[in-house]
Amino acid sequence: MYDYIIVGAGSAGCVLANRLSADPRNRVCLLEAGPSDRTYWIRNCNPLNMLLLMNSRRYNWGYRTEPEAGTGNRPFFWPRGKALGGSSSVNAMIYTRGHPSDYDGWAARGNPGWDYTSVLPWFRKSERQQRGADAWHGDQGSMDVVDTNFRFPASEAFVQACGEAGQPLNDDMNGARYEGCGFFQVTQTPLGQRANSAYAFLDEATSRPNLTVITGVRVTRVVFDGKTATGVEIARQGPDGPRETLGAAREVILSAGVINSPHLLKLSGIGPAAELRAHGIDVVHDLPGVGENLQDHPDLIIRCLDKSGTSMTVGPRLGTLSFFLRMLLQKPFVFTPTDCGGFVKSAPDVEVPDLQLQFAAIRMQPHGRGLFTPMRAGFVLHICHLRPESRGRVTLRSADPFADPQIQASYFTRGPELEALVRGIRLGRQILAQPAMRAFHGGEESPGPAVQSDDELREWIRRNVETVYHTAGSCPMGTDAMAVVDADLRVHGVDRLRVIDSSVMPTITGSNIHAPTVMIAEKGADRLLAARA
Repeated sequence: MYDYIIVGAGSAGCVLANRLSADPRNRVCLLEAGPSDRTYWIRNCNPLNMLLLMNSRRYNWGYRTEPEAGTGNRPFFWPRGKALGGSSSVNAMIYTRGHPSDYDGWAARGNPGWDYTSVLPWFRKSERQQRGADAWHGDQGSMDVVDTNFRFPASEAFVQACGEAGQPLNDDMNGARYEGCGFFQVTQTPLGQRANSAYAFLDEATSRPNLTVITGVRVTRVVFDGKTATGVEIARQGPDGPRETLGAAREVILSAGVINSPHLLKLSGIGPAAELRAHGIDVVHDLPGVGENLQDHPDLIIRCLDKSGTSMTVGPRLGTLSFFLRMLLQKPFVFTPTDCGGFVKSAPDVEVPDLQLQFAAIRMQPHGRGLFTPMRAGFVLHICHLRPESRGRVTLRSADPFADPQIQASYFTRGPELEALVRGIRLGRQILAQPAMRAFHGGEESPGPAVQSDDELREWIRRNVETVYHTAGSCPMGTDAMAVVDADLRVHGVDRLRVIDSSVMPTITGSNIHAPTVMIAEKGADRLLAARA
């Protein structure tokens, strides 16, 4: 028996485990399906490790969406972290928060206390900002946010090219101004190690006698007494092993992520009644919004050759050998492949930047596919749409908790994202054609010079769009009929059950997703502790 059971030790779950166990009265249990993150492959920031983690069956759920006719009738690869630290253990470590209007929009949807002014202190609380504290940043937290200290020449040139193309330059996209381009800050330690949520929040808490952390365990359902959550059922030895029940005297908290949290709710009898009954699941509470409202930033890559030969490759080039030698000998060495970019507008009349640019000085394909692609020097420019109106969903495949759910991405089913990305490719090409890039640009490989008209670009986008790993919204907070949790993140219609992770976002933030998820957990932990007091 515990006071609190947290399901999922990802970006949010590690924060919750730390904050709740800081009160010695609280008996806290943190459950994680994956293994420990204390391994070279996760804690070390070797860029080759990131390619391994992206496709690892041990450290990644490796989800795939259902094929959809509008995007080439192909499934999309949706990797999500499966280890202590969750997706913060496998991501590119970019620290961005989003625009103030993202959070003001949450509050306007019936979620008091989630406007930007109200959430800013929770961003600051977590942060150990290398540059020091100011009105937007904190330096007393345990999550390191630092500047990179190694940059490829092509990256330096790209930032200069953004300025030449008329984009504002911005050295702090999480400060007074959101719009603009520059170098991203990253969640690494000042020594260049990955500062995932497990490192930042869990490591310091594991010695507390009131915190129990269990890895390699699958939660199969939330246990209810009527409409009150009383614990969880777990399986430690796979689908054929015995099931155990862990009790929660106060609350069960789902921090299992945008796919697993709605999946677990449905397996537990919380969700659309017709769907649950179709799979033989007893309905605890009919909640139609569970698994709906799924959002992602659709992403495209412009890939070019680097005629300077200075970008990172995996071939026997002098520049590559120099890079890996510096990585081994330079201390500290703080680097991420996608080290620069920014937030830009697809058209002058767009009020808030609707595109994110992310530049990497390596020739690559999406998800690191194509073993021989990085053998030649090149670079890529990611262009993703930040404010999609299209909505996907997470539904049951069966009542088997070990069966992956069905995921529908539903890219381009409504809204402005397709046309914005057409303009985004043209904008990206404009930036890459600036004088600063002349020494590097050795020719566009993809989409390629044959793809020029709007119709050609639209067709290419539909066939080449991918996820950029920013997923949210499948258990949204609010007061409308499709809301799943309230402003305190309590699941509607039942007691002693909350969801605290990126799935509660009513609308996705215009940013990478880790920092907002940590903020949600900080604010959610405060609500839990206030309820105890």
